[in-house]
Amino acid sequence: MSLVPLYGHNALRERLRAAVRRGTLPSSLLIHGPRGIGKQRLALWLGQLLLCERSPSNEAPCGQCRSCRWVDVLGHPDLRWYFPQRRLKEDLSLEDVQKDFVTGIENRRDSHGLYAPPSGLDGIFIRTVHLIVHEAAMTPAVGNRKVFIIGDADRMIAQEGADQAANAFLKLLEEPPSDTTVILTTSEPAALLPTIRSRVIGVRASPLSDAEVRAFVQDTLVSATLKSPPLPKTVEARVELAQGAPGRLLDSTAAAEAASVATAMLASWRKPASDRFRMGLRFGASQARGFFSEVLDALTSLLHDRMREYAEAADDDGARRAALAIAAVEDAKLRASGNVSPQLIGSSLLRDFAALRP
Repeated sequence: MSLVPLYGHNALRERLRAAVRRGTLPSSLLIHGPRGIGKQRLALWLGQLLLCERSPSNEAPCGQCRSCRWVDVLGHPDLRWYFPQRRLKEDLSLEDVQKDFVTGIENRRDSHGLYAPPSGLDGIFIRTVHLIVHEAAMTPAVGNRKVFIIGDADRMIAQEGADQAANAFLKLLEEPPSDTTVILTTSEPAALLPTIRSRVIGVRASPLSDAEVRAFVQDTLVSATLKSPPLPKTVEARVELAQGAPGRLLDSTAAAEAASVATAMLASWRKPASDRFRMGLRFGASQARGFFSEVLDALTSLLHDRMREYAEAADDDGARRAALAIAAVEDAKLRASGNVSPQLIGSSLLRDFAALRP
């Protein structure tokens, strides 16, 4: 089954295409940006570009050659896609680990490349790292290049006693074979191991425009897949819920929860300080950083709506307070991209909201 086409990222795609034509694309690349904007799909597009048999034509990836068709059904033997999976036994053979990923790839292919975020228990564990390093040492199967895509690379688990494998992976990033390109993606670059961040060249992917999200939502493959009951029925409501990140629609329950928390945060200025403190603590749970980013994005959307309402009502003071709140959220997003605890950022943001009350 074919993948849903890549929507958006046109400027970044042209930059990457130009780098491939010039021969200046880094051998180890990190694509980072907000959750749900299609970073792994963009990485697959780049892999297709690198493996396209008509490269380096301006039209590449052509979508018609043998290699492009294989990538489109996740069947190219020289494109390897790794992502968080459930933990396997550490004594399994590499062949067994590979079979587990074959099953994971088949599941993603059957859903046209649309999938919900990994659970908090999923990760990229040490046996997967062994497999990546092992396969990187092999020659390409059909072409002259191999491409490794490691999605949600921040979920790579450091394990005690695994120094040899970790060092081998770092060496792969630092000096990959001349026929190999490694593409990592993450929504949490600060959560990557510093030793990994120092060995890759980062490029940032941005959220999609409403028009691009609308085209995604109206794609027949997408509309046939998005059957979740909590999802809004109209196209415009889905565009609004996505907020530039179509991946939100694949986990609409989490998106709705983020919007609910954002609404509660905006109402917190009426609450006692103790209630705001308890609300800030909720961002300290395991794997909370990704959810916290979702809440901040939802806050931005809600505040823009309020600012428009205040402007239409000629409420200058309300519009001013909404603008200050937006600035506070944007500052929180900047701090959240680092290693600052979501608890601290969330609690500080709640205090900022309380200070803006009339």
